Amino acid sequence: MDDSTQKSKYKPVTVEKPIPLQYDLAILAGFDTNALDESRLKNDADTYLEEYTRDGTQLIINQIFKLPVTSSDLGVMAELPDLVTVLPREKPLPKPKPLTRWEKFAKIKGVQHRKKSKMIHDEATGEWVPRWGYKGTNDDGANDWLIPVPDNADPFEDQFTKKREVKKERITKNEARHRRNVEEAEIALNQSKGVNDVNTRSLRRTELQKQIIISKTATASMGKFDKHLEGEPKLKGVKRKFEPIIGDVKKEKESSLNILNKVVGKKGDIVNVRKAIAKRDQK
Repeated sequence: MDDSTQKSKYKPVTVEKPIPLQYDLAILAGFDTNALDESRLKNDADTYLEEYTRDGTQLIINQIFKLPVTSSDLGVMAELPDLVTVLPREKPLPKPKPLTRWEKFAKIKGVQHRKKSKMIHDEATGEWVPRWGYKGTNDDGANDWLIPVPDNADPFEDQFTKKREVKKERITKNEARHRRNVEEAEIALNQSKGVNDVNTRSLRRTELQKQIIISKTATASMGKFDKHLEGEPKLKGVKRKFEPIIGDVKKEKESSLNILNKVVGKKGDIVNVRKAIAKRDQK
């Protein structure tokens, strides 16, 4: 292959531009402010844009090769500079979430978070099973067909029922802890927003009272025969006013006419059935 053929196949790495490009190598970007050649863009747009893009890419690669490099197991790596282009945000940065009890404790004691694998090897069965959830190792022997009775336990006590009750108590306790953590996080978030803790508790109390009233009305007696708690607000129903059965004939006539006017119209025009049938037959 002669030199002329090689030059036609491979373009030079040096690209000259009237106005130098502005680079932001942190995002591997180059900004070209030079004017486009309108005549070439109209005649052969695809070829011109391909050459234009190639020149811009070559200039960015040339700048990358000027950066300091470091060697690693993956090869020679270029150290990119800091970001230059600052993109505006549509919304402000989210505020950091308040720490939970465990996160506060771990921060004080210096406990490092260690990610555990989802699968674990069960030595009893010799298989890989999930660490949590369905068919996991945390079922506490729920599927055991035989449970040994401890020496200090009642021999007539059902160990299966006892194990289920212990698991239910543990779940209830965890749910209570979760609710407490959520409430504490909500209070901390409201304090950061400038909302008083007393107002938050009063709102929660009002909402709780409302839920109690709604649950009372779910019974067949609408809460009439239910036991009342201390300090529980009384149910306030809507009093309906009924007209007497025997009363003023004039008022009864007016109310009937009002209903009739709403149904057939204020003028009292009742539909002529014969005329309507005749019009239908004409069609």
